Amino acid sequence: MSRTVPGESSTSRIDCTPDARVTKSLLGYGVIAGPFYVVCSVVQGLLTPGFSFATDSWSLLSLGGAGWVHIAVFVLTGLMTAAASIGYRRHLASGPGRTAWVFLLIYGILLIAAGAALPDATGAGFTVHGMLHLLAGGLGFVAFAIWSFALARRLRRTSAPASATSIIVGALLLVGFVAIAVSGGSAVATIALTVVVILAWAWLAVVSVWMYREAAEAGRIVVPAAG
Repeated sequence: MSRTVPGESSTSRIDCTPDARVTKSLLGYGVIAGPFYVVCSVVQGLLTPGFSFATDSWSLLSLGGAGWVHIAVFVLTGLMTAAASIGYRRHLASGPGRTAWVFLLIYGILLIAAGAALPDATGAGFTVHGMLHLLAGGLGFVAFAIWSFALARRLRRTSAPASATSIIVGALLLVGFVAIAVSGGSAVATIALTVVVILAWAWLAVVSVWMYREAAEAGRIVVPAAG
């Protein structure tokens, strides 16, 4: 971030402190993690013969010859989410929502765990790695929801609608997970959960953009003209 400062020498500029640059870079991963996961999953789903977005969860893309692609997507998304959580910790060091980053970090770690533990194929029964995948996914949804609830306290200071949206997104994610668990993976529940997951990723991206801008503003410094 660099621009001319009004009222100062034309060569004076506004820049960011080194700490602010690091924080912004970490928060940037929160902006791209969701779109990366969604785009990669949709593309692979379209290219996978027999895969149905109406009845199959995206996790099933981890199976088969090209399954390693989705496993890598899980791991990379988890790493980006974990990096973003550190950005939140650095930026929200005090005040409401300061502990929200912990749950985002947990979510990132559980995404990596879900990628490492392959899901069970539809109708193939239950295996240890399949149960671990479900456990990681379920706990991950809970962790993201808690992050969303905790962050709502911070957002309440600047925007009541944003705070309410954060609570709604977290609640919808929990409802979607419970619905698909109770229904046994019905088409309606699968589609609903997919929509809610996309909404959750979009919310992380939007909030990360806000935090990125806040970090940039908080780290502003005036660099005087040389000489």
